[in-house]
Amino acid sequence: MNTLSANPSAPVAAGFSRGTQWWTLFIFMCCGGVVLIEPSPYEFTFFLALFVFMLGGMRLRAGAVVMSVLLMLYNIGGLFSLIPFLDDGDAVLFIGVSFYLAVTAIFFAALLQDDARWRMQALTWGLVSGATIASVAGILGYFDVAGLGALFTRFDRAAGTFKDPNVLGTYVILPLVLLAQAILITGRLWLRYVVPLAIILFGGVFLSFSRGAWGNMILSMALMTILTFLFVAGPRQRLRITVLAVTGTIGAIVALAVALSIEELRSMFEVRAALVQHYDVGATGRFGRIFRAIPELLDRPNGYGPMQFRNVWFEDPHNVYLNAFSAYGWLGGLSYLCLIGATLFVGWRLIATPSDMQAFAIAVWSVLFVQMLQGLTIDTDHWRHFYLLLGLTWGLFDRNVRRGRYQADGAAWENRGG
Repeated sequence: MNTLSANPSAPVAAGFSRGTQWWTLFIFMCCGGVVLIEPSPYEFTFFLALFVFMLGGMRLRAGAVVMSVLLMLYNIGGLFSLIPFLDDGDAVLFIGVSFYLAVTAIFFAALLQDDARWRMQALTWGLVSGATIASVAGILGYFDVAGLGALFTRFDRAAGTFKDPNVLGTYVILPLVLLAQAILITGRLWLRYVVPLAIILFGGVFLSFSRGAWGNMILSMALMTILTFLFVAGPRQRLRITVLAVTGTIGAIVALAVALSIEELRSMFEVRAALVQHYDVGATGRFGRIFRAIPELLDRPNGYGPMQFRNVWFEDPHNVYLNAFSAYGWLGGLSYLCLIGATLFVGWRLIATPSDMQAFAIAVWSVLFVQMLQGLTIDTDHWRHFYLLLGLTWGLFDRNVRRGRYQADGAAWENRGG
């Protein structure tokens, strides 16, 4: 039965109605796009969502238990590394945030074990709304509309409702990919798809002038398109996907050319488009620090300690895998590598398994896989959206692969309000 035809006010078990659950998730995801202050609205609405859904009962299946154990071992390693720095408030807060984010991943994994398509709809449109708000703020800030430049820009780049342009640029990738996939699958250029897609692409990705976000967007979109073409689309859909992909690429190139006709945008683009920046190279550059720190960490079972890498090498590691050993010690580092390895196995198996949510799984995995690669050049261990992607991937794996729910085609957007 189409989940959208169900009564949204019908009670779920002994908990809140489906309508209440839907709006709770929608608001929770929407608040993920506002992180100017900490604790952010995302934190408050997470605990509200946790209360709403735990009251009706939540459960973890075997796959998510594996993820949970590895996340806990990772953070226990951080606790051991924290012991010499208990008087350092920043270090204590760092580990506290790590535990909290691990709990959010576990929540998302459990969330999709029941009434998944209905909840997926709320997650999707909440993400799109939050990303649109953040991107509009980025546009207003970058062009200093009404004097908002000081609030919504950092380093002369759009940060929107985030503190860092790099985080804004990567946060909006998942809703951007979901919108693009909706157009590819349905072939419908509805305003509710096209308008937020254009706003997010320009204000959230382009104006962030983040090399990581640009690369993330290109690779995630390409991977989603290829996987949707291979695993979801029928013969007619494949022709449509090919035409739309080519047309969309040409349109994006034309739009980029138009944007670069503006001197201010062209100047910043020329600076940021360089593959290697001055702070990347040399013995004290980003990559030099990595190779110099590795031999030292091999002699430090507890690493340098949380937030201590910068005290030794003057900047953060900008490599999440190196940071796992630096801030969480050998136990945390090895647990993180096991988590990433297990997630790679789960993710690729997930997207190849036919199910009623295969298209959504492909969108999620396309973004997560690229973000795991991006972790080689930036610290992603405290990105809220990374843990969202991680939890959704393991939750979908448990639901789709282990429960063996199949479908004939992948028109999942029709079932989640597309």
